[in-house]
Amino acid sequence: MAGVVVAYDRAVGSSLIIRPARVQDVRQIARVHVRCWQETYRGLMPDAVLDDPGFPAARERMWTEVLTSGRYRQNRVAVAERDGELAGIAMSGPPEDAAAAWTRQLYVLYVYAADHGTGAGRALLEAVMDPAEPAALWVADPNPRAQAFYRKHGFAADGTAQSGDGVREIRMVRGV
Repeated sequence: MAGVVVAYDRAVGSSLIIRPARVQDVRQIARVHVRCWQETYRGLMPDAVLDDPGFPAARERMWTEVLTSGRYRQNRVAVAERDGELAGIAMSGPPEDAAAAWTRQLYVLYVYAADHGTGAGRALLEAVMDPAEPAALWVADPNPRAQAFYRKHGFAADGTAQSGDGVREIRMVRGV
């Protein structure tokens, strides 16, 4: 019950703003990305990856590229901001596979564990993906909380799995 009260207080006690990401956000975006990986994937992937001192800088380079390169011009990147600090990030773009049956792919959706249940994840998902667009995503397996979140938003596992960075992932699709 205490967790519900904390989530409620966070949701109504201060306004959460969902907005497009800006280049000035790169350092905070990278921080959210790294911390969410540490919160989510600890025990699923090697600690050496999660605790690599170069991990934050590598994510900063990645997000700088995403937000400045023409290569990513069709991507949608949004952030959840509260009181000037980012609490979540999301990115979608064209599918990796040009022959895919969907038109949009969710590449990133991370919200700090402390913000689970506040509506931040839903708002970020809606900011980067139109519910009417046929879409796909990869989600860690096991990751029951994230999989339940995506099912709630119309996604279903299609039976495809892959492994990368030592993590097994399943593909979930919607509107296909």
